[in-house]
Amino acid sequence: MSEQPSTVATADLPDPWSTPLELLDVSDSRLYQLDAWRPYFQRLRAEDPVHYTAESPFGPYWSITTHRDIVAVEGNHAVFSSFPTIAIGDSPNDQYIENFIAMDPPKHDQQRKTVAPVVAPRNLMLLEPVIRGHVRDILDNLPDDGVEFDWVDRVSIELTTRMLATLFDFPFEDRRKLTHWSDISIGSPETTGMDEGFSMEEVQAGLNDMATTFMGLWAERAAADPGERNDLITMLAHGEETRDMINRPLEFLGNIMLLIVGGNDTTRNSISGGVLALNQFPEEYDKLRANPDLIPNMVSEIIRWQTPVLHMRRTLKQDFEFESRQMKAGEKVVLWYISGNRDENAHPDADQLIIDRPDARKHVSFGFGIHRCMGNRLAEMQLRVLWEEIAPRFHTIEVTGPEKRLKSNFIRGIRAMPVKLHRH
Repeated sequence: MSEQPSTVATADLPDPWSTPLELLDVSDSRLYQLDAWRPYFQRLRAEDPVHYTAESPFGPYWSITTHRDIVAVEGNHAVFSSFPTIAIGDSPNDQYIENFIAMDPPKHDQQRKTVAPVVAPRNLMLLEPVIRGHVRDILDNLPDDGVEFDWVDRVSIELTTRMLATLFDFPFEDRRKLTHWSDISIGSPETTGMDEGFSMEEVQAGLNDMATTFMGLWAERAAADPGERNDLITMLAHGEETRDMINRPLEFLGNIMLLIVGGNDTTRNSISGGVLALNQFPEEYDKLRANPDLIPNMVSEIIRWQTPVLHMRRTLKQDFEFESRQMKAGEKVVLWYISGNRDENAHPDADQLIIDRPDARKHVSFGFGIHRCMGNRLAEMQLRVLWEEIAPRFHTIEVTGPEKRLKSNFIRGIRAMPVKLHRH
């Protein structure tokens, strides 16, 4: 089975093949809400891989669409800056909440270094049994065979939210607040074309609640002896380069938001996307049942196929020629990870899920270079442990209806997905 968007729902989108090339605008968040993006990028990769869109709701921008070119741009942070933002749209009033993913060296390196130990190999070894315990508890309490339920809410969100609460040493009974704060943090109509019905008042109230909560946790952890504690707030509160961050509220809030979204949205949507993919490619599900040792490689393939972060933006620090195109200082350059991961030159049969694909980890879902996702090994571990526990319990997780997708050009999100379980 291949991936097919609804033809009825996509009728009002511009035709990907007959629209004049210069008018193709892949920033349209409806493309991702309707899962209709494939032919647009297929054409850009073939005809204009470094593509200039002069007019869009987000202003003019360049699109980088091939795997090779994305890696080249990511590797040149001296020219292609992450400041002031990684989203295609500028923030209204030019007020940016600062965080290290939207910084360049040296500040980026200092702040990232402080929190990196939480995902160091030694800490991951300590976290694995914790994750496995949560996974077993979640899976063992799912509905009986044949009873339909929402996989996103019961498994994808629940597991990632429990994990985030563990990383922050956050009050466990309030963990769903982390999910809500992540949902309101990932964009707006102005920045990512996201339209999820949150009012400005709801967003402001949520961000204020998040700031108040985490400032309280910071004060508590900063006053305590760090000792053997290895949660993210303790690390930031006692880190040499970050202990004064509390005095810069926008930067403090920005880094907390980054860690929440980074630890939540990406893994959540890969958990959901993996189930969806195996339903669309049942022969791969057969392969998995026959050989559960494929799970680690399958995890990388799911992350490639799902591509939970659709794009990252860079801003030119200077005039620069790239692939014979003249780019100007200040212009936006958008790295479309979703396109790079479907580039046939990097991944043959790229639209297929192939769980034993050679070089499955050669995807760009985690970025590349100095901004490569800090938590990539933690994300992979969560997915691996989940599938190691699913395999002996369930013969099939059957998707029983259409999934609901996020309207956003930044996060490839699955908001709801009905399933039924079939045990062995």
